[in-house]
Amino acid sequence: MTRRIAVVGAGMAAARFAERFQAFGGDAEVTLYGAEPRAPYNRVLLADVLTGRYAADDLTLPSGDARLRTGCEVSALDTVAHTLRLADGAHVPYDELVLATGAEPVLPEGAGVARTLRPADGGHVPYDEPAQATGVGLVAGRALRPGSAHVVRTAGDFERLAAAAARARHAAVIGGGVLGVSVARALASRGLPVTIVHQAPHLVERDLDGPAGELLRGVLAGLGVEVRTGSTVRAVHADGHVELSDGRTLDADLVVAACGVRPRTALARAAGLPVRTGVVVDDRLSCAPDVYAIGDCAEHRDRTHGTAGPAWEQADVLAARLSGAAPDAAYGGSRPYARLSAGPLEYAAFGDPAAEEGGLDVLRIADATRGSYKKLVLRGDRIAGAVLFGDLTTVGALARAYERDEIVPADPFHLLTSRGAS
Repeated sequence: MTRRIAVVGAGMAAARFAERFQAFGGDAEVTLYGAEPRAPYNRVLLADVLTGRYAADDLTLPSGDARLRTGCEVSALDTVAHTLRLADGAHVPYDELVLATGAEPVLPEGAGVARTLRPADGGHVPYDEPAQATGVGLVAGRALRPGSAHVVRTAGDFERLAAAAARARHAAVIGGGVLGVSVARALASRGLPVTIVHQAPHLVERDLDGPAGELLRGVLAGLGVEVRTGSTVRAVHADGHVELSDGRTLDADLVVAACGVRPRTALARAAGLPVRTGVVVDDRLSCAPDVYAIGDCAEHRDRTHGTAGPAWEQADVLAARLSGAAPDAAYGGSRPYARLSAGPLEYAAFGDPAAEEGGLDVLRIADATRGSYKKLVLRGDRIAGAVLFGDLTTVGALARAYERDEIVPADPFHLLTSRGAS
């Protein structure tokens, strides 16, 4: 009887697993169950659907010879009977199960911002359910006009946002992390005035330190994006006004919530699988007999990642294990690495670039004229963190030294200068 591997989710991690499983010579019927109506695609490039650089269909990813069941939502798991229940009521058996359910958007918290989405038809959709959350209001008790408020996660979300942006006069983006900055830059490239509202003291605080965050603010200002840091959204009103925590308001007829994501774990939790922040897995990426989790939904050694690199590393390890190419393959974790290249916005960050305590050594190089900034944080003779902003000439050499945990020479200056590039 043919061995059956069911993959719940059809995103980047799922596609990578399926593609690598075939490449490793795996002998099984692999089926990807995706709630979205399209084949797996590169989510990292979605902001460029707004700029017009790509159409959503240009971003499709290979998935080997896996069977794709798109528009097919899994509603429940039975890990004892080894079956999936689909939204249409059908029950599907499996031999091994891979959870690649990804992550879901987080909405802004605030007294006037509802913890539910209110569609134009007056119904309520809890935001922590796996439902489409686009074109709906963020206001308790009354709906915004259709299309005026958006939560962006899927290709469909970005297509609808692009259509709404063509009719808008001023956009407000709630959240100044990587997604918020990318969306704001893309909207501004269409000639739309944009304001980012961000709670932290500087932009993209998970990747950048204060000086780099201020440089980013300056680049965005040159693109037509205003940034208001240290501020939160108190309410989004049906008339298009966004009320801020400092009492000021924004007159925005297009509102985008880009407040980050959290692992999508509802299916796993309901099935009794171990869940903390994400689905808890061991070094085999297993959370129960014949059940595995990879990508944004997985929590390994108390850590969730939420970026493509670790998701693909996990997919590679699991594909090697389940295909038999490397049955003892283990995932030991991923070293934090973030990179953004979006038009004039370029940075790379390694480890914890904000860490400067506990006897760490810090080397900085700043060029205000060229708008570049480089920072290297050393713990002894190893790289603890780094930031490159505006000039990524040496990113290859620095990334290799960091990822391999190499001993840094006595004079690490070359890691930040062009003569050390390769």
